[in-house]
Amino acid sequence: MIITEVKHWLIRMPFNEEILWASGRRIGTTRLIVRIVTEDGTIGWGESICLIDTVQAVFEKVVAPLAIGYPVSDIERFTRHVLGAGYYHHKRAAVMAMSAMEMAMWDALGKITHQPLYKLWGGAWRKEIHASAYLFLPDPVAVAEKAKYFLDLGYTSFKAKIGFSERADVEVTEAVRNVIGNNELRVDINGAWTPGTAKRMLAKLSAYDLSYAEQPLQLDDLVGHAKLRQSQSVPIALDESAYTLEDVGNIIRMEAADVILLDPQEAGGCWQTIKAAGVAESIGIPLSLHSGGEMSIAQAAYLHLAASIPNMSVSIDTERHYLADDIVANPLRIENGSYRVPESPGLGVEPQIEKILQYQVTDIVGAYLDSSKPTWFPVKPAF
Repeated sequence: MIITEVKHWLIRMPFNEEILWASGRRIGTTRLIVRIVTEDGTIGWGESICLIDTVQAVFEKVVAPLAIGYPVSDIERFTRHVLGAGYYHHKRAAVMAMSAMEMAMWDALGKITHQPLYKLWGGAWRKEIHASAYLFLPDPVAVAEKAKYFLDLGYTSFKAKIGFSERADVEVTEAVRNVIGNNELRVDINGAWTPGTAKRMLAKLSAYDLSYAEQPLQLDDLVGHAKLRQSQSVPIALDESAYTLEDVGNIIRMEAADVILLDPQEAGGCWQTIKAAGVAESIGIPLSLHSGGEMSIAQAAYLHLAASIPNMSVSIDTERHYLADDIVANPLRIENGSYRVPESPGLGVEPQIEKILQYQVTDIVGAYLDSSKPTWFPVKPAF
C-alpha cells in the first residue's frame, strides 16, 4: 500500500453561464486533479479547488514529495507531516493542496479493501443526499426565473447569494420566496455586511422564513457572529470561518453558529471533516457541505461524507448545474434535487485522462474580481 508515484494536473472547467457573488464574477472552476499509484498498482484519485496560486505551489513543493513512500492508510500521520513541514502556523495555505492527496489516499484504500468510502467511515446513515439549488443572480426577475427552473427539476431546497446591496438583497430574497412557496430557503452573504448592517438586514429578511443566513460578517469575526445569534431570530451559518478543525472548535467555544458548512478541501481532507463533524454533533449542531464547483471526483467524496455523518442533515450545496462538462466516465447526476451515493470501491468514479487533458490549464482565472468592471474589487465588509 506504499505510494510510489504521484501525478497532478491543473484543469479549468467552464461554467455554462457566468455567476455573480459578493466577491466578483466566476466564469468557471479551477481544480487540482491528483493521481497516485501504489506499489501493487492500485490507483487513487483526488481533487481540490484552486482559488489562489499557493495551492499548486504547496502541492508541488511539499505535498507530492512527502507522499512518496507513505502507506495510503497513514492518512492522519501524512496530514500532520505536511503541517509539520512549516504549515502548522499557515494552515489555510496548506489545506487545499493537502486535501487532494488525502482524497487520493482514501480512494486507493477503498479500492484495496473493496469498499465504498462511506462503509469505511461508519456506514450509511442515509443513501439519498439532498442538494440545494444555488442561485447567483442579483436581479430579482432573473433570479425568480432561475428559481422556477430548479423548482421544476424537483428541488425543494434553495440558496441565494446576496451581499450585493441593501435593495438587491431584499428584492432577491423576496423574489425567490415568492416562487418556491414553502420550500426551504437560505441566503449566503459571503461576509459582505458590517455588524450593524447585519442587524438591519436580518430584521428585514426575517419575514421570508430563512433556514439560515450564511457568513453575514467577516470570517474572523466570531464574536460578532455570536452576538448576532443572540440579537435576532434568523439562524446563523458559518462557512469561511470553519475551514480547519481548530476553526470549528473555536466556533463552538464562542457559540457563534447555529449551522456549520464543512468542506474537505478547506479542512485539509475527508478525515478532518469527519472529526469536525463529531465535534459539532456533540452539541447538536447540524451540518451542510460547501460547494466550489466540484468535478465528480470531489463530489463523490462529498456524497460519501454526507452518507456517513449523522448530523449532516442539511441539504448540501452543489454547483453541478453550472458545470459545462466533467472529467469522469460516469458523472454524478442529480434527480429530483438529490444525489445517490456511489457503491463501487473507493470514491466510485472513473476519471478519464483524455478529459483531464482537454481541460488542462497552467493558471488560475476567474475566481475573484469581475472582468466586466476593470477598476472594481470586492471589499469586505462592503456595506
